[in-house]
Order: sequence, then structure tokens, then C-alpha cells
Amino acid sequence: MTTTLGTTPGGTTPAATAPAGTTHELERDAEFQEHEKILSPDFLSVAQITEMLTEDVDGVQQKLKKFLNFKNLQTCLKEAILLDYYVSGFLWARGMDFSVIQYSKFMTLLDTLLHNLRTLHMSLENSIKWLGEVMTEIGPSHSQKTEEGSIFNIKQSNAVIDYLKISLFQHYKLYEFLFYSTRDEIVIGTEQMIEVVKPSSGLFPDPLEEGISLDIYSTFIEPPPTLDLGMKGLDQEQVPEESHTEAISDMDPLMGFTIEDITSVLGQVTDDILISLQTEINEKLQIQEEAFNARIEKLKKA
Repeated sequence: MTTTLGTTPGGTTPAATAPAGTTHELERDAEFQEHEKILSPDFLSVAQITEMLTEDVDGVQQKLKKFLNFKNLQTCLKEAILLDYYVSGFLWARGMDFSVIQYSKFMTLLDTLLHNLRTLHMSLENSIKWLGEVMTEIGPSHSQKTEEGSIFNIKQSNAVIDYLKISLFQHYKLYEFLFYSTRDEIVIGTEQMIEVVKPSSGLFPDPLEEGISLDIYSTFIEPPPTLDLGMKGLDQEQVPEESHTEAISDMDPLMGFTIEDITSVLGQVTDDILISLQTEINEKLQIQEEAFNARIEKLKKA
């Protein structure tokens, strides 16, 4: 007995009915592929996330610094703020015990929000709307009876939204200022006029340029100018009178006196001073003695 296949009124053969289990698997695969398209490409690879999971706080910071290629953390405030943004997010995710795929999507979510702000100039309101749309795709929706096809469950989705609220959204104006505002370079310093002393061949070394002024150096330190060697052969009569006057004024006033003469003069001056002091003291003692005698006479009469 032969069996013929039934046809539809249009003459086409009806499609074969797939088993129920196969249809469910196809739907899950389609949902998984749809989730893969969201927040792609990944901000961090699986290998990078696995490598950071074994590190402490400092290790995570060093790894992210290397992955982000930040080289001026000590001098660039922008790089330091961005590194703190990513490190804080990763450490928060570690406290939530996320899986590797959840780590990947969460870190990509952080980076995409920052990218939208930096390149698209997305406002806070639009960023919140965009986050809501993304969370409905990667989190469970109200129409789903189970959470099998979602990356985050309801509790995790709410935790992610709360974290973004207190981290990025609460300080949104500061991040806008970081990316949009130009900061002036402030140079702290002062201008000073420095007098440079010409080199000399005197007995004293030249002063430092920032040490003392030229006036003080020329007045107190610079040696007096010496006569030219050609002047030695000239007679005394050929030297002008002004030179004689300057030479006499520069002579030592004690020149020509011996040590004995100076000692005798100093001794005479000292004796005169001591005699005057002794006379003054004797007069004061005599006055005090007369006053005491007068008081004693009064006491005797009383």
C-alpha cells in the first residue's frame, strides 16, 4: 500500500513539525546570540578578567593600568580618575560574586556609559534611558517566567543599577567637566632680575649671581684698583695732586707710631678715666655718709 503526502490548498507541502525540545533549544540559542550582540565588543577579555581575579587591590590597579595603557598617572588627573572608575567597578563586581561573563558585560557596560558621555555627549537623562533599555535586554523581563536566558537575575540587575546610580550618575556633572572643560595650565613662579658680576682677577672669588648685589660687592668686597705697572717708572712729580691726596687719605693713621707709643697713650687715657670715676664715687660716698650721720643724731636726741 502506497502512502501519499498531504498538500495544502495552495499545493505546497506542509513543513515538518519539530520536536518540542528542539524548539526550546533553538529559542535559547537565539536569545544567547541576541545577548552576545548587546554591549559588544567586550571591554575586557576573558583572559584579562581571569588574570585580575587572582590579584589584590593593588594588583588589579596595576593590571588595569597596563590594559588601559595609562602611562602618566602621576601627572595626569584625567587618567587617575578613569583608572579609579574602572578599578572601583571591578572590585564591586568581585563582591557580587559575578561569573566571568557577568564580569565582562558589567565592565563593558561601565565603559560604554563613559564612551557615550565622552564621544556622544549623552545627557544624564538619555544615559538613564539607555541603561534601562540595555538592562531589559541583558536582565530578566516581566514576560519571562524563568531567568535562564538572562545574564543577570533580578537581584543582580537592581544591584547594578544602584551601583551606577551612586557612582557615575551621582557625579555626572563632574565627569562632563572632566571631558568637556579645558583646564588652564597654571605655572607657579616669579621673575627676578639678577645682576651678573663681570669676572675679575682679584683676591676674592666672584660672588654668586643669586647671592649679593653688585653694589655691595663693589663697596665691601671688591679689592681697590691697583696702579698700572707703567706708573712705577714715573717720578713722583708726574703723579697728579689728586693721586697724592687719595694716597694720603688711604694711609693708615697709626703709621709711624711704635707699640710703646701706643701703649703709653692708652695708659694715660685709662688713668684719666679711672681718676674721674674714683672722684665721682668718693663724692657719692661722702653724701651718703653725711645723710647717715644726720639720721643717727636725730635718733640720739629722740
